[in-house]
Amino acid sequence: MPAEPSIKRAFALFDGQNLFHAARHAFGHRHPNVDPQRLAAAVCDTRGWRLDRVHFYTGVPKRGDRPGWHDFWMRKLAAMGGRGVITRWRPLQMRIERVTLPNGEVAPLRVAQEKGIDVRIAVDVVRYAIEGLYDVGLIFSQDQDLGEVAIDIRAIAASQGRWIKLASAYPEPPPGSHGRGIDRTDWIPFSKSFYDRCLDPVDHRRSNTPLDDLETRG
Repeated sequence: MPAEPSIKRAFALFDGQNLFHAARHAFGHRHPNVDPQRLAAAVCDTRGWRLDRVHFYTGVPKRGDRPGWHDFWMRKLAAMGGRGVITRWRPLQMRIERVTLPNGEVAPLRVAQEKGIDVRIAVDVVRYAIEGLYDVGLIFSQDQDLGEVAIDIRAIAASQGRWIKLASAYPEPPPGSHGRGIDRTDWIPFSKSFYDRCLDPVDHRRSNTPLDDLETRG
């Protein structure tokens, strides 16, 4: 069995939309208000890992579809990039879904479709492992599609004779709800108080372009 390194280099990879919707459901936050660097560093500190790099991935609505959200994400991504976070984004595609209301009526709901983010995260997790750049891949997501990546990482670790760990960090679900991390990874749930200590000190919203509710599908 490969020796466990004394200093474990960690790469943090954020699925921005997945984390936002989980924090909204679990903690009641209405917009993506966390500082990824702070949150990644805080999680790594609890495990004794050395945070080497932070990646952030998200879908962004087109300005003509959701001007408030588009401008918000452009400001937040630019600010993160200025602090050394590696950001990648893809345009969200809008489509109509028909939903059943509590009164039984069926109504159209405009939702955003996110394409390619989970694939990009998976590619980067595998590529950086092959290149030997991290010992711990810390994924902030609960997207079960990423569970397949853990199989590849185990194969890479075996072929390289190296110790590699994958972990998924996510908001603790509300009482009575079921929440889980990504299959085949170490699960690291965190509390609202833990999350709230890592909020972005800058509010990237603008009062003249309010953020409406934006439902996103992976």
